[in-house]
Amino acid sequence: MYVIQVATECAPAAKVGGLADVVYGLSRELEVRGHSVEIILPKYANMRYDQIQDLQVSYGDLWVPWYGGAIHCTVYFGFMHGLKCFFIEPHSADHFFERGTYYGYLDDHMRFAFFSKAALEFMLKTGKRPEVIHCHDWQTGLLPTMLFEIYKYHGMEHPRVCYTIHNFKHQGIAGENILRATGLGRPWHYFHPDRLQDDHNPTAINFMKAGIVYANFVTTVSPQHAWEARHTDQGYGLGHVLYRHQNKFSGVLNGLDYNFWNPQTDPLIPHHYDHQDRSGKEGDKRALRDRLWLRDDHKPLIAYVGRLDWQKGVHLIRHGLFYALWNNAQFVLLGSSPESGINDYFWHLKNYLNESPDCHLEIGFNEELAHLIYAGADMLIVPSIYEPCGLAQMIALRYGTVPIVRGVGGLLDTVFDRDYSDKPFPERNGYVFYQDDYPALESAMGRAIALWHEEPDSFHELAANGMACDYSWNKPGEYYLGIYDFIRDR
Repeated sequence: MYVIQVATECAPAAKVGGLADVVYGLSRELEVRGHSVEIILPKYANMRYDQIQDLQVSYGDLWVPWYGGAIHCTVYFGFMHGLKCFFIEPHSADHFFERGTYYGYLDDHMRFAFFSKAALEFMLKTGKRPEVIHCHDWQTGLLPTMLFEIYKYHGMEHPRVCYTIHNFKHQGIAGENILRATGLGRPWHYFHPDRLQDDHNPTAINFMKAGIVYANFVTTVSPQHAWEARHTDQGYGLGHVLYRHQNKFSGVLNGLDYNFWNPQTDPLIPHHYDHQDRSGKEGDKRALRDRLWLRDDHKPLIAYVGRLDWQKGVHLIRHGLFYALWNNAQFVLLGSSPESGINDYFWHLKNYLNESPDCHLEIGFNEELAHLIYAGADMLIVPSIYEPCGLAQMIALRYGTVPIVRGVGGLLDTVFDRDYSDKPFPERNGYVFYQDDYPALESAMGRAIALWHEEPDSFHELAANGMACDYSWNKPGEYYLGIYDFIRDR
């Protein structure tokens, strides 16, 4: 198949979050399976250009209709770690992508509506006719609308659209001027509950709703989160739309890059190991303790790696830290918060615990240290309030670190409780709790710590179960190819 990914991020050149990893990982998997994949991205001024090879002009005279005129663009081509990527650079007084950051501007809806239209215009003018266009999140939600309402009638009647929602919270709410800018026009047509009209603001259009309505198939990033989006407040008001389009909506669990996250070959850890011989993990634990000035004692080492905010269960992270220290365990934290108040609190906590030989807080992010923590820790807590997919628990499993997770979203699809799961024991790989309160977290952590101290062989067996799991892009790649084959124009 010929697939074009249209997205606003792709690792490693343009990355804010998990979306970038998904676009890269899925594209790589599709290519390995013999399919033709191209990626279209904005050409941001602040991209990591050192991650792009052979960048050169591919199409120098692209004129994109916009309001009553057109904006001139240059399209560049380059290889991002072997993947074929096109980068659209608009020459506009609005400087759409010549900003200091990727997102967070008042005109984001205009910037990404333009990008979606420019991607379609580029395909039209260059004769690119993919069987499937795979677009992602609210930023490209208008693409299927423009494809089937405009470009279908200008020679692009065959491409079909798969639309993946990574985060329902951000939906792209905008006014009627978007319809005029993109050439969709006809507000009386689109301001309708069955099309683009936002269900909670009748004077606004909703980019994400547009993607759901017009795409040929819609996915989110785990089966459990697909259920949550339809039946709970995790859909952030889109549950009714998803219900109406349930026959073309499902959850596909994200994959993990097993080449990058591999304890057998990871260049960022001092000792390598696998699920059959885990002796190297003890060496990584000693190296982690040495680096963070923790005492080398007969205690389990529990970690948290990630953002510090409400979504990640910041109150449970804090409580988990103290519970570990109160219950004969050590605790390591690596993370920071987008909220200054939370960052300030954890800096205060770091200073308060600075002399503790059993605790270290690293406020910020360090890639090398993250790898060493995953390799050296015995357990990892992921107490998220909501988690569409989550990668931390998958990385932990890969490195033989037992995850302790809250039973939401992708966490529930990947971690199966040692004591209460109905799966066969070889498929049980961690601990799960469900409520977002302290007793629930303590119950799961207490069981894990007790097993480490009292039944070390059983604990090692549980960790080995986790390492035997396959959360690579292999199965998600199969699922997406099945979707593409289902929707493509035969």
